[in-house]
Amino acid sequence: MKIGSAAERLAQNRFETDEQESHIEIDQEVARRTGAVDLLVRVCPSKVYSKEADGSLSVEYAACCECGACLAVAPPGCLAWHYPRGGMGVQFREG
Repeated sequence: MKIGSAAERLAQNRFETDEQESHIEIDQEVARRTGAVDLLVRVCPSKVYSKEADGSLSVEYAACCECGACLAVAPPGCLAWHYPRGGMGVQFREG
């Protein structure tokens, strides 16, 4: 059995975007003060986070693959993260 690349495997998943509610909230003050802005931009495999011209952190939550990498490195109080509402978010089709 051939195991495809990560990109090939992720392409098989289904993403159902919750247009009404983000499952990721950022405390901008904590992110700036702790240096988490650059850290989160670097660590996210889905490139969900980006640094704005004013130094703030923006999030494109619809692209999140819910891997938890951001939660593993974010300082306490920087992120409020919860799973998307039922039926929303990523639905993995193959391991």
